[in-house]
Amino acid sequence: MLTDIEIKELEKLCLENRRNILDMVYEAASGHIGGSLSSCELMTVLFNKCMKHALRGKLSQEYDSRDRFVLSKGHVSPIYYSVLAQVGFIEKSELKTFRKLGTRLQGHPSLWCPGVEVATGSLGQGLSIACGIAMSLKLDKNPANVFVLLGDGEMQEGSVWEALMAAPHRNLNNLIAIIDRNGLQIDGSTECVKPLGNLKDKISAFNWNVIEIDGHNIRQIYSAIEEAKKSDRPTAIIANTIKGKGVSFMENNAGWHGKAPSKEDYEKALQELK
Repeated sequence: MLTDIEIKELEKLCLENRRNILDMVYEAASGHIGGSLSSCELMTVLFNKCMKHALRGKLSQEYDSRDRFVLSKGHVSPIYYSVLAQVGFIEKSELKTFRKLGTRLQGHPSLWCPGVEVATGSLGQGLSIACGIAMSLKLDKNPANVFVLLGDGEMQEGSVWEALMAAPHRNLNNLIAIIDRNGLQIDGSTECVKPLGNLKDKISAFNWNVIEIDGHNIRQIYSAIEEAKKSDRPTAIIANTIKGKGVSFMENNAGWHGKAPSKEDYEKALQELK
């Protein structure tokens, strides 16, 4: 259970992450801002409160037992790099190099960046990769958990549903999938492009433990993740979110899926984030 003080601290970290996302995409004049903002609370709580981290070079036992994370929706790398900076994998000053020549902070996560377990980018692959990692940990009797963040747009990929079918069959109760359900993708509404319908009922039918939450409610996010760790089945957390959350003119606007703000947009957004 989080205390009120911890909630306030996480809210401050979320605001810091939103500013970082805005700065990174503006400075690079490139990047995916809408989905990074919608995932902000999810990633902030996960990395700052729920995951067990270990830097390379730590004692082997500590490093081996670290939790693993897969960013299936690899295009929202700005929020990923921002939380990696918060928990000490990279320096905050390095965020300024996002998407620039020679950087470790590529548009999609690469293994050049400390803290990145898997290079991702092609949508629909992350859950399958996470299943493989979770199976390997089970075989090694390793108690670590595997977390994967998916976008709802990529839930339209057939490979995701194959992985949803495989995980319960392999008893992967160490696998926790978090779905950023913001309802929008690059082409518009997910329900217009290819309707997902009632995700909770569909995923439950595959024998997953399913928890549905407000993806911007810090207390709900923390409780859902901690509950998922105790499940005897793989868990899917459906997080209902708002694309572009935190910047009024970006919210619920598919046009901000992968567009960098102009100087005027940047200054306006920055004022809102103060």
